Amino acid sequence: MALKLRKWDSAEYLKTDEDIALYLEACIEEADDDAAFIAKALGNIARARGMTQLAKDTGLGRESLYKALSGEGNPSFATILKVVRSLGLELRPTVKRQREEVTA
Repeated sequence: MALKLRKWDSAEYLKTDEDIALYLEACIEEADDDAAFIAKALGNIARARGMTQLAKDTGLGRESLYKALSGEGNPSFATILKVVRSLGLELRPTVKRQREEVTA
């Protein structure tokens, strides 16, 4: 009997606002300096919420959004801000906590 596998799609598991916020927070922490990783995470959130509605809300083309948020595109910061706001999210600066030095 052959084992059937499906490709993991995180968008299928982003059901609530809390799920989405926690997912994006985890992706930002994991991404380090990888902007494409964050764009892809926003694309997953956008697919979970509905790309067609996001296109209407941002005034951007649906196909353009798919490309920009695929992880392969290079969206402008203005596009990222429009997407974040339209998804009902906020970008908030915080002071980075310094790692405590471990003393022996």
